[in-house]
Amino acid sequence: MSANDYVRFVTQQLVRYMDQPKEERKKRREERKQGKEPILYRLFGMIPLSLKLLWRRKS
Repeated sequence: MSANDYVRFVTQQLVRYMDQPKEERKKRREERKQGKEPILYRLFGMIPLSLKLLWRRKS
């Protein structure tokens, strides 16, 4: 991919994003946030979850 192709692609994506209504952009951003796992689980996998369950079990 040449630099010109990359600039064209980025420009198309930016224009497509800017053409969307503001409410739709906010809605899409919130949906993306809801779909993400907590950062500890993304970074460290199942270890934080297992420690959390173990901690709850002892309490």
